[in-house]
Amino acid sequence: MSATLAVEHITVGYTSDSAVLRDISVVARAGELLAVTGSSGAGKTTLLRAMAGSLRPSSGSVTMDGQPVRDRDDAIARRIVWMPQHNGLAPILTAGENVHVILVANGTSPDDARRITAESLESVGLAEQAGQLVEELSGGQQQRAAIARGLALRGVVVLADEVTSELDAVNRQRVLDLLRAEARRGAAVVLATHDPEAAAVCDAELHLTDGTAELVRGKA
Repeated sequence: MSATLAVEHITVGYTSDSAVLRDISVVARAGELLAVTGSSGAGKTTLLRAMAGSLRPSSGSVTMDGQPVRDRDDAIARRIVWMPQHNGLAPILTAGENVHVILVANGTSPDDARRITAESLESVGLAEQAGQLVEELSGGQQQRAAIARGLALRGVVVLADEVTSELDAVNRQRVLDLLRAEARRGAAVVLATHDPEAAAVCDAELHLTDGTAELVRGKA
């Protein structure tokens, strides 16, 4: 399993007369962690949404292994996993149900889904909270449950948007270690973060400023 996700000269805007990102190019490579950094409003989430197929650039292209990423359904089918900044969990389901449901929806058998769910929640330190409703969990626990859900899908590309923002130091390091493990198994991992210490452990860093980008570390 390996994949390369390439962003080539994309311009993205939410309205026709304003661009959030302008002429951005970067490559996320299998086995590597790419940090996307920048201040609030610099375009980090917009870039990850474009990479995830949920936002179409007005110009330029997003490709995986040379083939265009057409939309979010296409990205899901090609195992591009997106962990959004706002966790997207169903509050009326338990932590375990949130993971289990998405696995079954993606074709995992119920038995395998139960096993993978347990393993994923344990990996983020939530084994004892598997049966709790999401609305009963703290913000940090909800964030870890969302990370467990994303990791359970074992994507070939993993896009993680500010996934350490609500975590204490111990759990922050736990999550960074898990993302590194994803890269070691061959995934291309992209971490959008405002945390310079989290960015420092990545193999490359793309810094966004007012919709433009500079690769400050790593390969172009």
